[in-house]
Formats: sequence, structure tokens, C-alpha cells
Amino acid sequence: MPTFEMQPDFFVYAAGALFITGYLIINQVILRLIVIFGTFFYIAYYATVAEAPLWGAIYMSSAQGTALLIGLLILVGRNTRLAIPRRFQDLYPRFSHLPPGDFRALMRRGRRYMTETEEVLGREGAPVDRLVYVISGVGQVRKRGERFTVPPGVFIGEVAYLMNRGSAATTTLPEGSEIIAWDKAVLDAASAKSPRFRLALEAAISRDMAAKVALAVAPGDMRQNAPQGFDTGQTAP
Repeated sequence: MPTFEMQPDFFVYAAGALFITGYLIINQVILRLIVIFGTFFYIAYYATVAEAPLWGAIYMSSAQGTALLIGLLILVGRNTRLAIPRRFQDLYPRFSHLPPGDFRALMRRGRRYMTETEEVLGREGAPVDRLVYVISGVGQVRKRGERFTVPPGVFIGEVAYLMNRGSAATTTLPEGSEIIAWDKAVLDAASAKSPRFRLALEAAISRDMAAKVALAVAPGDMRQNAPQGFDTGQTAP
């Protein structure tokens, strides 16, 4: 019974076809998988094309395949929810527009804690040295003689942080509120070092600002049109 024996040329043609296909694919996971399989075919070619295996080419192809595999594992790990530390998993639904890896990078640079007393998050006109996200607790805001409240689930000080200017309002949180606070210097250093981190931070802040703009009303209409969850309070003296 005749047997089928693969010729070395088959391996090199298959490897070339896989590499070309991979270069045409945008999805990074699929691209790396295809190129890894193509690398295996190149190794098979180098092992069979001559009487003795071409060890130098085999070693270098193996090294390249290993690097591709490591990059693939990092890529998959960054985009799976397993990348999120357990202490932050309850918050991810609020930031689900961020890839899990970017969310983890943002959260691990902040400090999550409960306020032990009433805490001032920012004073109107004063420089801002941190960015705060309110997990729980209703913030009391005083701005240009107006007083109102903001619900949890928002950033405080994001405009001042982005524009590098003083706080637009004075905001306080009652005792027992939960927040995440990021030191401005830490965020600036991380953003300068990693463009990806900077984009993730800006994406989180931009989404928050867009939600606030959608809920905003003119001061004169605040009592009539204030959306549920926002309390305009009383006009400050």
C-alpha cells in the first residue's frame, strides 16, 4: 500500500501561506496564532530540507515562536477579566468600556478606602493634587454660591486634573463614604511612561464627563429639571 510522505517544500509553502494570511488579519490574537503555526511549519522545513537539520535556523525560529507565544499570553491575559484583582472586581461593571488590563492598571495606582470623617475632596479655586472616584456616599457641592448634591459613581476633580487648574467647586463627602483616590503626580508619571495608560485614563474621565453633561441643567431650571439622583439643595447665601 503506497504511503504519503510530505516533501520539505510543502512545509515552507504552508508556512509562507500562514504568514501571509496572518499579516492580512487585524485581530492581534488570531494573527499571532496563525504566525505561530506558520513558525512550526518553518521549523519542520528546516528539520527536513537537508540531510542534517539546520539547527541554527531551528533555534532562531523556536525563539521567535516562543516570543510570539509569550506575547499572545500577555495579550489574552490583558483582555480577560481574570486580570482584574479580586478587590476591584465589583467595580469593573462601572468601567466596562475599558479592557480588563487597562482597568487593572488604573485601579492599582489608586487607593480605595472608607472615609472616617467628613472629607473635603476639593476646594473651589484651590490647586488639585488628586483625582477621586466616589464609590458610595452623596457628595455635597458648593459652586459659585449654589449648593447641590451629586450621587456616587462619579469622578471629582476631573476637569481640574485634565486642565491643570484649580478646583471648580468645593466638594465634601460624609463619614462612611467609599472612594478611590489617585495622586496626581502618580497619574502624570504613569501617563508619561505609558500612552496606553493615558488613553485609558482619559477614556474613563471622558465617559464620566459626558454623563455629567447629559444630566446638566441651567441653574435657574435646576429645581424643575433636576434628574433623579441629583438634589439641588438650597441656594447658598
